[in-house]
Amino acid sequence: MEKIELDYGARQSVSRRVHVGVVGSGDLEILLEPSMDMRAHVLINTSVDGFRLVWKSVLDRFFERFQGAASIEINDFGATPGTVMLRLEQAAEALRE
Repeated sequence: MEKIELDYGARQSVSRRVHVGVVGSGDLEILLEPSMDMRAHVLINTSVDGFRLVWKSVLDRFFERFQGAASIEINDFGATPGTVMLRLEQAAEALRE
């Protein structure tokens, strides 16, 4: 089990909590809530060790488009980078609804 923490700048506040996905084989869940300091804080709990650079690459791409000040917890059980991006996009979409 590995824990990875990353921080990103933000331009807009996030108004509410969002939960997408499930923790299960090859999947992950994302718990997103407002951050109080106009930054995005990401905590990744993953069952797969040694992929920090892959996680950072996926999240860097996501935060090029998403500018929300949020605390995001990702609980991963072996999801692929494509699944990670899909769940992040689902969380962002849920905020717009």
